[in-house]
Amino acid sequence: MPILCRPAVMVPEHTITMGETLDLARQLHADHPKLDLVLQLIENTGVHKRHLVRPLDQTLRHPGVEVRNLVYEEEARRRVPEVTLAALAAAGDLGAQDIDAIIFVSCTGFLMPSMTAWMINNLGFRNDTRQIPIAQLGCAAGGAAINRAADFCNAYPGTNVLIVACEFCSLLYQPSDSDVGSLLSNGLFGDAVAAAVVRGRGGYGVRLERNGSYLVPDTEHWISYAVKATGFHFRLDKRVPTTMAMLAPALRTLADSHGWDAAALDFYIIHAGGPRILDDLSDILGVDTESFRYSRATLTDYGNIASAVVFDALRRMFEENTLEHGAAGVIAGFGPGITAESCVGTWAVPTGQPSPQPSQSPRIATAESGMS
Repeated sequence: MPILCRPAVMVPEHTITMGETLDLARQLHADHPKLDLVLQLIENTGVHKRHLVRPLDQTLRHPGVEVRNLVYEEEARRRVPEVTLAALAAAGDLGAQDIDAIIFVSCTGFLMPSMTAWMINNLGFRNDTRQIPIAQLGCAAGGAAINRAADFCNAYPGTNVLIVACEFCSLLYQPSDSDVGSLLSNGLFGDAVAAAVVRGRGGYGVRLERNGSYLVPDTEHWISYAVKATGFHFRLDKRVPTTMAMLAPALRTLADSHGWDAAALDFYIIHAGGPRILDDLSDILGVDTESFRYSRATLTDYGNIASAVVFDALRRMFEENTLEHGAAGVIAGFGPGITAESCVGTWAVPTGQPSPQPSQSPRIATAESGMS
């Protein structure tokens, strides 16, 4: 079965704290009739800081769609190579020539040809490497990428897939949007680039055993983009925080189909769109809140980094390194649709070998490690 190897994650060097976010909201929206509610909602996210691909003063200006998309392209080309190399190193003895498909996911910029073409031309990948860009699944795309990579490896035994999630949410900031959902989003989302390899043979990490997709009927407008002359305007319905009541049964069904109890797994890697998602899932499944510590730590340190959330939560699980061989768990991404992309699998360590200790593992690209 395919193995999801240790992810590499990089967050940009520019930061904004919770305090700075609240001060900005007070300055920019002093006359907003619901300012107190907005401030409370932002505080309730529990996001201590976020990372931005541009300095704050540049982030707050809107130079136009063309300029913003050029920034997206420039920053992606600058940052993706380092994360890609780190992910290949973390996957063991693999190089670019060993990758058979690249899945590139992003909902914060648009390029055609996809970044996959640029990567093949510039990073040493074979010319026959399959290209699988995913652009419209939002935060669910992290889970979808893992599932499609597993499907590819199962369809073509022995192949390897590189996943790259590139999310520069700050490039979608719209100064003119002042609805409560937009202002909350301004204090929630952050920027990050993540990468991971799914190996068809060898490696250590999460053995991907079964996956599923579920769309909640008649919720397609709850999370969406309004495409205007000024670019993508993020739309967030006030009912979104309640979606776990509709998505948790899908996780339970997936686990049941594999003969597992969703309430009794050893690890949970869940997209943390906000704290209520994790709180409600804990209540509905009957799981201790500590089980979501990896996802909550990502939310606290980086905010909602869209499709990259599941990879950063996975990175934290690898670094904690406390799982026994065969430990069972779930990985789930949630996003527009409302869509859930989930998989179940087990922690796999090579026969006769202990899990590599954090100090033995390849360096992971993060702002804290000094990589930018």
